[in-house]
Amino acid sequence: MSDPLMIGLYVFVLAIFVGFELITKVPPTLHTPLMSGANAISGITIVGALASAQLGAAFLANLLGFLAIVTATVNVVGGFLVTDRMLHMFRGKGR
Repeated sequence: MSDPLMIGLYVFVLAIFVGFELITKVPPTLHTPLMSGANAISGITIVGALASAQLGAAFLANLLGFLAIVTATVNVVGGFLVTDRMLHMFRGKGR
């Protein structure tokens, strides 16, 4: 069990289960503030993925870095769109 790939896979699977349980317990009124925090975290993920894609010598490292960049970018853009939509809901009718 000391193989780094197996340990990473184990942590990844546990993070999926814990993340799913946490998100399902959040009330709908808190999803927008959490989305703003997730945008900041995804921005950091993009920077790390860029470094991973650049420094990785193996094809797999480049591929995983590229996939991380794409998914984190989709998350950031979607978060900004949802936040913008929520802010438009709270604007007055005259604006």
